[in-house]
Amino acid sequence: MIRKFITHYKKQLIYSLYALAIGILIGAIDAVFGGILIKITAFRSNNPQKLIPFLPFAGIFIIFIYQRFSKESLNGMSLVFKTAHGETDHLPKRLVPLIIISTWLTHLFGGSAGREGVAVQIGATVSHSIGKKYKVLGNPRALLVIGMAAGFSGLFQTPLTATFFAIEVLVTGVMMYEVLLPSLVASYAASMTSHLMGLEKFSININSSIQLDSTTLIKLILLGVIFGIVGGTFAILLSYFKGLFSRLFKHTMLKILVIGCVLSILLLLLHLGRYSGLGTNLISNSFSGGTIFNYDWLLKLILTLLTLAVGFQGGEVTPLFAIGASLGVVLGGILGLPIMLVAALGYAAVFGSATNTIIAPILIGVEVFGPQNMIYFAIVCSFAFLFNGNKTIYTMQKRHDFFA
Repeated sequence: MIRKFITHYKKQLIYSLYALAIGILIGAIDAVFGGILIKITAFRSNNPQKLIPFLPFAGIFIIFIYQRFSKESLNGMSLVFKTAHGETDHLPKRLVPLIIISTWLTHLFGGSAGREGVAVQIGATVSHSIGKKYKVLGNPRALLVIGMAAGFSGLFQTPLTATFFAIEVLVTGVMMYEVLLPSLVASYAASMTSHLMGLEKFSININSSIQLDSTTLIKLILLGVIFGIVGGTFAILLSYFKGLFSRLFKHTMLKILVIGCVLSILLLLLHLGRYSGLGTNLISNSFSGGTIFNYDWLLKLILTLLTLAVGFQGGEVTPLFAIGASLGVVLGGILGLPIMLVAALGYAAVFGSATNTIIAPILIGVEVFGPQNMIYFAIVCSFAFLFNGNKTIYTMQKRHDFFA
């Protein structure tokens, strides 16, 4: 018994020391990646008419470099999930520079995409590659989870969210608590490193206290249902459009050229690049009293789906934040609830429903908007999770059905 106890905590210590080192490394990579992405976003925002017309040609170049250097890396997050589930043991190191460069190009020329998928893939690949090379640690899945947590946290500087996202996203309904401590270590190390290197965290303190009576509770449940349906619909349509475009176009470069042309025209016609990039402009407007149109969330959803389904690179999470926040502004006005609070609830809940996670979105509400509204995030995110149709943007995510 004592020997098992000592062995267990010895492993926890070894994994945590590894996590500390890997968190610092990945946090530094995230800081460089995220810092340059912010500058690219600002440059494109100031020159949309000069850059967005070249989006289809950027797409052709992205496909070319993947086909030339590592075609399998196009599988991105699916490849990370397959490795975590033991279906493959190979994460190509070339994935890291390819996903960084292709994401920068996608954003420079106006594609509507995120960044978290990049950070998570970077973290998983770096952690897996180093652990595999030195053979100090024998659990590949643990190495991936540690890297995923560090990647997410280094970019968003939300270490609790990153930790629970990593331990719950691989198999919905199952928490990998055995790797909780090293994931926390990696997350905090990555967050602190990226912060020290100048990457800023988005956060806003919301003090919109409301009385939790029966009427308010019904409204919160309704919000959860709506946000859940929107997130689940995003996941369904992403899979549908990927399949549709693959059937319509047998050649990948032709596909991204044609749909890229459609995208560039739409992005220019619809408020001159308002829906390009991460969607941080919509997030900022949602919490600063800026202009939010009733249709902002829908157009951002559609253009993000088209961008990612056709082969441009990036992530889904930040656009999901933007979709949820801008939809929350609309719903807050309709339901007579504090606008900023409902925007924050949408920010978290649409992310949770699209990724089929429940703890991570509640925690991001706490880490980004403050702990005083945790009960509201818990209610809305729980119902969003229940009403997302058990759909997810991660096609390789496994599901544990307790009622099976």
